[in-house]
Amino acid sequence: VQLQASGGGLVPAGGSLRLSCTASGRTLNTYGMGWFRQAPGKEREFVVAISGSGSSTNYADSVRGRFTISRDNSKNTIYLQMNSLKPEDTAVYYCAARPGWAADSARFYNIWGPGTLVTVSS
Repeated sequence: VQLQASGGGLVPAGGSLRLSCTASGRTLNTYGMGWFRQAPGKEREFVVAISGSGSSTNYADSVRGRFTISRDNSKNTIYLQMNSLKPEDTAVYYCAARPGWAADSARFYNIWGPGTLVTVSS
């Protein structure tokens, strides 16, 4: 399985972006998937995760109410709609997948995409 994230870019504070992560090589309807991010000089942190069916989600407190995760298993793609962006959201965003349940810790994920940069200007 390979993951490819896209949709990053430069946006002013208060703006919106939608990230996509598409998988190739295998259907992911039985895989939990998550978004993580890593800001310069900081450790990678959990953003949000979604179950294989899409019926269950788990958000980090820092993004709850502003970000929305969704998935379209027919397209093998998950999305991250990011609204009301803040400068502290600036980071490289990574999507990840794992068979089974959707974890909120990076150590449980064994499939990672290369990341897409999101920069929020103040």
